[in-house]
Amino acid sequence: MSGVASLVPLPVILPLCAAGLKLAIGARLERVQRFISAAVLLAVLIVSLLLLIAADRHGPQVMFAGGWAPPVGIVLVADRLSALMLVISSSVTLCVLVYSVGQGMADNDDTTPLSVFHPSYLVLVAGVSDTFLAGDLFNLYVGFELMLTASYVLMTIGGTLARIRAGATYAIVSLLSSMLFLAAVAMVYAATGTVTMAQLPARLDALPSSVAMVIQVALLGVFAIKAAVFPLAAWLPDSYPTAPAPVTAVFAGLLTKVGVYAALRTQTLLFPGTGIDTVLMVVALLSLLVGILGAVAQTDLKRLLSFTLVSHMGYMFFGIGLASPDGISGAVFYVAHHITVQTTLFLVAGLVERRSGTTDLQSLGGLVRLSPLLAVLFLVPALNLAGIPPLSGFLGKFGLMRAGVDDGGVLAYVLVAGSTVTSLLTLYALAKAWNLAFWRAATPEMCAAGTVLESTEEDASDGVPDAAARGAAARGTPTGGVGDWPVGGFGLLAPRRVTATFGGQEITTTSSLPVSMAGATTALVLFGLAFTVLAGPLFALTDRAAGELLARTPYVEAVIGG
Repeated sequence: MSGVASLVPLPVILPLCAAGLKLAIGARLERVQRFISAAVLLAVLIVSLLLLIAADRHGPQVMFAGGWAPPVGIVLVADRLSALMLVISSSVTLCVLVYSVGQGMADNDDTTPLSVFHPSYLVLVAGVSDTFLAGDLFNLYVGFELMLTASYVLMTIGGTLARIRAGATYAIVSLLSSMLFLAAVAMVYAATGTVTMAQLPARLDALPSSVAMVIQVALLGVFAIKAAVFPLAAWLPDSYPTAPAPVTAVFAGLLTKVGVYAALRTQTLLFPGTGIDTVLMVVALLSLLVGILGAVAQTDLKRLLSFTLVSHMGYMFFGIGLASPDGISGAVFYVAHHITVQTTLFLVAGLVERRSGTTDLQSLGGLVRLSPLLAVLFLVPALNLAGIPPLSGFLGKFGLMRAGVDDGGVLAYVLVAGSTVTSLLTLYALAKAWNLAFWRAATPEMCAAGTVLESTEEDASDGVPDAAARGAAARGTPTGGVGDWPVGGFGLLAPRRVTATFGGQEITTTSSLPVSMAGATTALVLFGLAFTVLAGPLFALTDRAAGELLARTPYVEAVIGG
C-alpha cells in the first residue's frame, strides 16, 4: 500500500473521531469546538486533494481495512470519480460550517446546543465520505445510514413543529429506502457470494439476465429515492425548506448527489449496457419537466429552489442513461457544478430570510437597493444554474446535449429538447424570483433593519411570517412588537417583531450581512465561478474519469489484481 493510499480512510475517520471528541467535551469550550470542526474539515479537504492527484496520476488508491483483503475485509477505493466528489464535498461542507458558525445556530440557544449540531454535522460528513469511498455494497449501505442518522438530527434541530413533521416524513422515506437497500444487498450476496464491487462484474455477468435485472432495479430504486428523481421526489420540497439554512444547503447540495453517485457507480461498474438505460432517460426527462414546472408555480424562494433541485437531477440521469463516454463525463461535470451552485443558492436564501424575515416572494422586494452584496450573491449562481453562457452551468448542459446529439437516438433528441426547455424555464423561474425579491420596490410586508425575528412553535411555514402578522403589517397595524410601526425608507416598515424560525432564536435583522455568513457564501460563489475558468482542465479530468468508469478494468485490477 503506497503512502497516499494510506490516507484513503482519513475522510471518514477524522470527522468521526472529531465528533466523538466533541461529544466528550459537551457544551464547554465553544471556541475550541468550532476550531476542531473547521480544522478537521480543512484536513479532509487537503487529504481529498492529495487523493485526487494520486488517483489521476497513478490510478485508483485502495486501502484494505485491517489488512483483510476482500471479500472478508472492508475495502475503500479512491478513483478519479470518488476523489473528485470528495474534493467538491469537503470544500462545500467547510464553507457551510463557516456559514453556520456565523449564523450562530448553536451558540446562544438551549434548543440547538453546540454539542449537538457540530457532532451531527461531522457524522454527516463522514457518511458522505464513506459513501464515495465504499468499495463494497454493504459499506455503501453503512454510509447511507450514517447520513440518515445525522441528517434527521440536523433537520429537526430547534424542535419546531414544522421541522418535526418534515423530519418524520424524511425519516420514513429514508428508512423505507434503507430497507429496500438492505434487501438488495442480501439478494446480491445470495446470488453471487460477495458484495465487493470489484468482484461483482464477472459474477453478475454469469447470472441469468432476469436475476441480474431484479437486482439492478432494486438498487436503482434505492438510489432514485436518495437522488429525489421523479416520481420518487414528492418528499423533498416539503422536507428540505423547513430546516435551518446551512442544513438545507448541505442537504440539497450533497445528499441528493450521493444517490446520483451511487447510480453512476453501479451502472458503469456492475450493469453496463442494459435496457435500463432507456428507462433512466425517460425518468430524466420526466424529472426535468415536472420539477421545473413545479418551480415555476412556487411563490416561496426555498420551495422554488427545492423544485429546481428535483428538476436538475434529470440532467445527471440524462448522462447516466446515455452511458457513453461524453454522457458520463457530462454527468460528472454537472454533478460537481450543481453541488456548488445549489448549495450557494440555499445559503443565499438563508441570508434573504435573515435580512427580510421571510422567503415568501410576495412579501419581498427592494433587496437590490437594501443589500447590493446579497443581490450579487444571488444573481451569479442563479445565472449559473440557469445555464447562461459562458458559466459552468451552460458548459455542463452543452456537454450533455452534445452527447445526446452524438447518440442520435429519438429519445436522446427528445431529452436534448427537454433539457433546453428546462434551462429556459429555470431562467424564467429564477428571473421571477429576482424581480420579486430584489428588483421591484420594497413591499409593506418587508422587515426593516432592526426588526426582531421571533420563532414560534405554531409557525408551520419555516421562515415565513404568519398570515396575521403579514396582514397587520400591510394595514400598518401592530400585532405586538417593538414600538410603533411607521413607514421607513424605501417604503419599509420600521423595526417590529414578526414570527420566523431560526432554530428557536430571536434574531434582529441588520442592514449589513454577518461577515462570516457573507464570506462563506462569497467563497462558494467564487468556487462556482472557478468551474468556468477551469472548465478545460475539469472537463479533461471528467473525461478521464468517464473512461476509467466505462473501462471497469482499472477499478477491478486495483482492488483484486489482474
